[in-house]
Amino acid sequence: MTILEIAFLTLTAFTVLFLFLIGTRAIDYSGVKPMKNKVVLVIGLIAWQFYIFIASSFVGMQSYDFPPRFALAFIIPSFAFTGLFLYRNRNEKWIFGIQEHWLVYFQSFRVLVELLFVYALAEGVFNKEVTIEGFNFDMVFAFTAPIMGLLVYRQKVIPRKSLVFWNYIGLAILASVIMVFMISIYTPHIFGSEVPLLPLEAMTYPFVLIAGFLMPTAVFLHILSLIQLKKQL
Repeated sequence: MTILEIAFLTLTAFTVLFLFLIGTRAIDYSGVKPMKNKVVLVIGLIAWQFYIFIASSFVGMQSYDFPPRFALAFIIPSFAFTGLFLYRNRNEKWIFGIQEHWLVYFQSFRVLVELLFVYALAEGVFNKEVTIEGFNFDMVFAFTAPIMGLLVYRQKVIPRKSLVFWNYIGLAILASVIMVFMISIYTPHIFGSEVPLLPLEAMTYPFVLIAGFLMPTAVFLHILSLIQLKKQL
């Protein structure tokens, strides 16, 4: 196992731990079947990681065929879960048991994700266009997370409602990153290439954790933050 792969797994473990912490806090706040719900939470987090590993091992997953198989296997299911789960629970008590500022500050984890992108570029796993050296500006946004947290929650010089706009910007940037990945594979001529730019290795484990877990986590936290803000403003 390479250092790059270990780094992806370490960041994933750190993110899983954060989700576990906010999940258990939310469960304790709701007071509804705490032990049972914590078991469900742990099983869910582990099961999704297991699914990503197994699905990425299937023959044919590393393919340039359309529609993109990694999107069908990871991005669409995770987005569907996020939308359905948060919509159904948008009025539940547990949502407000999570500290607002945690959801803002933690978006800075995307700085580490983008640094791994640059490392992956150096190792030949990613192409330049999907990193900050190309058209991926997610790192720039991630640097604003601690700044917004400080100005809104500590210094209180910016109104909380500004975070609604900030969350939407974060979601738009994530959408643009997905678009850059898709262009790199299916319309590389936009970047001056006649062949797909994204190496097939990028569609193997643990690199698929980006599409299967790390990016969906950022989306989940943005939407959860928006639900909290819109209910309380």
